[in-house]
Amino acid sequence: MSAFSEAALERKLSELSNSQQSVQTLSLWLIHHRKHSALIVSVWERELRKAKPNRKLTFLYLANDVIQNSKRKGPEFTKDFAPVIVEAFKHVSSESDESCKKHLGRVLSIWEERSVYENDVLEQLRQALYGDRKVRKRTYEQIKVDESNCSPRSSPTDPPQTTDLIRALQELENAASGDAAVHQRIASLPIEVQDVSLLDRITDKESGEQLSKMVDDACMLLADYNGRLAAEIDDRKQLTRMLSDFLRCQKEFLAEKEHKLEEYKRKLARVSQVRKELRSRIQNLPDLSRLPNVTGSHVHLPFAGDIYSDD
Repeated sequence: MSAFSEAALERKLSELSNSQQSVQTLSLWLIHHRKHSALIVSVWERELRKAKPNRKLTFLYLANDVIQNSKRKGPEFTKDFAPVIVEAFKHVSSESDESCKKHLGRVLSIWEERSVYENDVLEQLRQALYGDRKVRKRTYEQIKVDESNCSPRSSPTDPPQTTDLIRALQELENAASGDAAVHQRIASLPIEVQDVSLLDRITDKESGEQLSKMVDDACMLLADYNGRLAAEIDDRKQLTRMLSDFLRCQKEFLAEKEHKLEEYKRKLARVSQVRKELRSRIQNLPDLSRLPNVTGSHVHLPFAGDIYSDD
């Protein structure tokens, strides 16, 4: 790995892209140089504030990856990020749209599930992202949309929208497990980096250094791929929860509609019975037009034309 310097860090941060590979590659480099964690966090915060709005979320993705993957090696980054992460959340949230805030919320949810920080820090992060959580009045149109998407008897957990499910599924189309190019690179690793017994073949310093570089490259490749696979596992778990919530919602919605259908069937049966009995009663009533008068002729029932004639 390249040597650490503040200038090198600034350059790498300027080259950081929103792809998983870019984030995880830089994360591995930072964790390798974790003895400089205080300076790294300081430069990270400074460059975050200078970054364009559409790149700020990527900086938080990088912080998330570093914080989580460095814990097994030491607490440096978790500790050094703690004093600045709340303000960083506020800063990114204030300059982001609703879609970006949803991604921030997902990062926060992961930190809550895994107890990355103490409850007081997590509460500050919630406040930074959601404010005081005052309940806002919804418009009639918003309520109708909610009712059309899910049964009103569903649990308080909001079900995912169809668009969210589609987006999550599309993101998994390019998941690490399907990266054929990386699979080929891993399969093509030389046997020397995989078999300890072959170390006896090293006869001079040059060949040893050459093999050391090959091993470092292989470690970097495998660590990066393992990180991507771990992220994919999290994505698939999240998708499983989303699908479970969506399925629950649809089952409740279906049960309500089936209940209404049965109710309407019963009402239809009652109306049909009334109609049947009404027809039977009508058929049994006497035909007044054929009743005889006292002279034996038929009674003449006037028509509207008779009533309003001039005669």
